[in-house]
Amino acid sequence: MALFYRSAALLLKPYRASQLLPSAARLYSSGAQNNYILVEKRGEKRNVGFIQLNRPEAYNALCDDMMTEMGNALDAFEVDKDIGAIVITGSDHIFAVCADNEEMQNRATKEYLRRNVLDHWNRVSTVKKPVIAAVNGFALGGGCELAMMCDIIYAGENAMFGQPEILLGTIPGVWGTQRLCNAVGKSLAMELLLTGDKINAQVAKQSGLVNKVYPVDQLVSEAIRCGEKIAAHSKKITAMVKESVNAGVVSLVKQQRMSSLWLNATFATDDRKEGMTAFVEKRKASFQDKQRRFITECLSPPRG
Repeated sequence: MALFYRSAALLLKPYRASQLLPSAARLYSSGAQNNYILVEKRGEKRNVGFIQLNRPEAYNALCDDMMTEMGNALDAFEVDKDIGAIVITGSDHIFAVCADNEEMQNRATKEYLRRNVLDHWNRVSTVKKPVIAAVNGFALGGGCELAMMCDIIYAGENAMFGQPEILLGTIPGVWGTQRLCNAVGKSLAMELLLTGDKINAQVAKQSGLVNKVYPVDQLVSEAIRCGEKIAAHSKKITAMVKESVNAGVVSLVKQQRMSSLWLNATFATDDRKEGMTAFVEKRKASFQDKQRRFITECLSPPRG
């Protein structure tokens, strides 16, 4: 299978940031200027927090700065007494393609050993208020993981999901292996993770990854409507429901720690370097199955 990152770029026409948010929208101020996301309140009672990924030139590739901005927006919504639910979306054509491989390409292995560089990305799953992902177009790699961090996933009819990190010589970085397995079961998760293939919205719904599928132009409004239903209930009780459900996945914390260890290990291989370099250089990777001498150090438990 050809690298779908490249094919996605060919399929998606560049779109302007002005297309992502209606001009009449009222931006929500979280105390900082955002460069990569658009934030506002939606719903008739303005009780649904709304975050839209806004990095069109990079197909909404997730980067540290974007996830920091998202974390700040989530923090603001969490303490806002008017907000009862949160919706995260992209554009009509793309949710998010991947983590920013150019940003990750030259990170040293020891940087991953010394600090958990992606921990703050998990803020989406730890915010106390329910989060709904409204996914149109591609949700691949980090984009798929972002959707799975949310509590509910609504998909447009054009949505495509996948974890193609195997094509880059690495594994999902934000515990996508565990989340995908919990969502769709071991067999389908293994197939997607080991082949880099992707599935459409209907297959995602049938497999349990997606709650509902809507026409592209109705997706966001339906996600907002779901958010309004949730926001009409007691915010304290909805927080309890969310925490109670998440507590049922009791082994997830241990799974996440193990996944972090294996992610660290991929950064000690020449193949991870080759895979990401090939992606940046727009060529097919040539994997040699070599590892660096300190790979055992990567498999030591993270410090702190």
